[in-house]
Amino acid sequence: MTEQSSLFLVTGAAGWLGMGLTDALSSGLKDVPEFAAPEPKRKIRALLLPGERSDRLAAMTPQVEIVRGDIRDPESLRDFFRDSGGALLFHCAGVIHPKRTSEYYRVNTEGAVNVWKAAEAAGVRRAVFMSSDSPCGCNPHPDHVFDEDSPYSPNMKYGHSKMLMEQSVNRLTAAGHLETVLIRSPWFYGPFQPPRQTEFFTMVRDGMGPLLGAGINRRSMTYIGNLVQGLLLAAVRTQAAGRTYWIADLRPYRMTEIIDTIERVLMRDFQIPCRQKRLRLPSITADLAGVADRALQGLGLYSAKIHVLYTMNKTMACCVDRARQELGYNPTVELEEGMRRSVAWLMEQPAERAKLLKGVKV
Repeated sequence: MTEQSSLFLVTGAAGWLGMGLTDALSSGLKDVPEFAAPEPKRKIRALLLPGERSDRLAAMTPQVEIVRGDIRDPESLRDFFRDSGGALLFHCAGVIHPKRTSEYYRVNTEGAVNVWKAAEAAGVRRAVFMSSDSPCGCNPHPDHVFDEDSPYSPNMKYGHSKMLMEQSVNRLTAAGHLETVLIRSPWFYGPFQPPRQTEFFTMVRDGMGPLLGAGINRRSMTYIGNLVQGLLLAAVRTQAAGRTYWIADLRPYRMTEIIDTIERVLMRDFQIPCRQKRLRLPSITADLAGVADRALQGLGLYSAKIHVLYTMNKTMACCVDRARQELGYNPTVELEEGMRRSVAWLMEQPAERAKLLKGVKV
């Protein structure tokens, strides 16, 4: 094995997960004793797209070196991987809601292959690749949970691009020397959230939290700190090499519980009045949205709102037993506390706070 380095490489560092991971690498992960204190000699190199906003990342810590590059262009990765023998890599870059579905394959599949090859050539010690729940799609029945042996059944083209990424990484790893770990995570929540999450909170506030059908379908979710814990464990546990792990909160939540929890946190912890109503739609609404989603994606187009509506009556639940047994993963934060932290972070961001408090007397 290449000599161990104190360098940590993070792609997609300006995104939701990348910000949470960089914060933990530089300041520690307070909920997890093993990672609570950051290593003083740790160096962090963050890959951002040309022109991508970097001020919040740079303000975190002087340990962060910002490098510009695009995973779609292998030549642009040279500076990011310079002198990185023995380093640990976290590949968090990806696209979820593009304008055209071709971007899924250019970024999520081909981009990951470019990163793997560059890391192998540079002598990186181990790479943790971020996948999602989408390669497995939706659970076949409401009581079912996915594990790492569940067959692929990708959810639309995003899921297909992530499935191809997993298969490509596993194939390259089998023929190469770079240690890799694949992490699958469902819908996550918590600090550093993008504006689309604020929009969901305002919908709940305004009595428009969507419930399709009875709202009893279950969704696994991952608090951002739990997910970062899983990434860090995957990077340091010897036995994780070549393995795939689901990382999520300890249990799935019903959609009714998710919306009820957000409403309760807004009202009780932040004194934000809520209408205490729900936008109830027949389950067939999601099925019709699915028809539209498939038609659009068949044309190479994508609508985030239609796609999200299609998933709102689906069960997407997973089991984290393998991560608990092999990595020592312990998801310490559950939905209510995680949502409280999420709203607290949002209230510290002037633009997002203004959205959440619009029309509210404080």
